[in-house]
Amino acid sequence: MSGGRDSGTGTPQGGVVSPLLSNIYMNRFLKHWRITGRDDVFRARVISYADDFVILGRGHAAEALAWTRSVMARLGLTLNEAKTSVKDARQESFDFLGYTFGPHRFRKDGHWYLGASPSKKSVQRLKTKVGDLLVPGNHGTWPAVRLQLNRLLRGWSGYFGYGTRLQAYRAVDNHVYESVRHFLVRRHNVQGRGTRRFTYGEVFGPLGVLHLRRVHVGPPPWASR
Repeated sequence: MSGGRDSGTGTPQGGVVSPLLSNIYMNRFLKHWRITGRDDVFRARVISYADDFVILGRGHAAEALAWTRSVMARLGLTLNEAKTSVKDARQESFDFLGYTFGPHRFRKDGHWYLGASPSKKSVQRLKTKVGDLLVPGNHGTWPAVRLQLNRLLRGWSGYFGYGTRLQAYRAVDNHVYESVRHFLVRRHNVQGRGTRRFTYGEVFGPLGVLHLRRVHVGPPPWASR
C-alpha cells in the first residue's frame, strides 16, 4: 500500500500471512549468513525473532550492515531504515524484543556494566493495559478483577524476569497501586480523607494484588548450562 493505493507488492503488517513470510525470508538470510561463514568474517552473531533481528559483534559493523543490505536486496527486501542503526553497546543502548540493552549503572558502587532491563515502551504498554482493565465501566466483582490484574502482572513479570528490573518493577507497582486505589475509591464512593483506607500495604496485602518487587524470579533455565 502506497499513498492509500494498492502497490501490488508486500503484505499487510499484522496480517495472517505476514509472520509466515517473515520467517521464510529470515530463514533464507540466516542460512546465507551461516554458509558464507559471516560469524567468523565479521566476528558477530545474529539474534532474530520473526523479522526483527540484531547483529552483535566486536567490530566490522559497517561491513556487516553493508553485507546485510546487499543480501536483503537480492531477496527483494529492504531494511526498515527508521529502525536500523549501528551502536556501541558499551556507550549506547538499543531496544530489542521489549528489552533495553546497553550500559547500566550498578547502584551500590556506581560502576557501569552491560546489561538488560525492561524498555520504557514495555513498561508503558503494561500501564496502558492496567488502565484499560481498571476503567469505571468494569463492573466485575473485585475477586474477578483482581484475578485478571494478577494474571496480567504475572505474565509480564515472567517475561521480564531477566536482567536489571527493579526500577521497572517499582514504576509498575506504583502505577498499579494508584490505579487500584482510584478504582476502588470510585466503586465504593469513598469521599475525602476516606481514601486513606486503601493504603499501599492494603492493596498489596489483604486486597491480594501481586507486588512485583516481592516476586522471586530465578535465573532462566539456560543460565546454569
